[in-house]
Amino acid sequence: MSKSILVVDDDQSLRELLKLHLSNAGYYVDTAADGIEAGYAVLRSPPDLIITDVNMPNMDGYEFIEALKSDKTLPMIPVIFLTSMDDVARGKELGAVGYLTKPVRADKLLAVVAEHLPGGAYPIG
Repeated sequence: MSKSILVVDDDQSLRELLKLHLSNAGYYVDTAADGIEAGYAVLRSPPDLIITDVNMPNMDGYEFIEALKSDKTLPMIPVIFLTSMDDVARGKELGAVGYLTKPVRADKLLAVVAEHLPGGAYPIG
């Protein structure tokens, strides 16, 4: 069974591009436009990994992850921040396992994802 990834970003074209790269690598990918939409997606079906932007309307990436971590009924889900911001410390405080800056190359994205999804679909090396 494919590992599942939730991609959260307010830029629709970026969401679709990330979905394309991750799907082609064999992952099941769901997308959300902001933290609120992502919260509903996690409640419906918790993913194996979350990739989220920080700057988004309604609920930013940090607020989303804070809310996610505060819900003890949810499993621990690794989080990778993908953003143009350079606040690695804030992401680490929230327990992020990775931090990528935009623009990100597909090979870098897939390598970081594979590090955090054991048995992932993307072969390293």
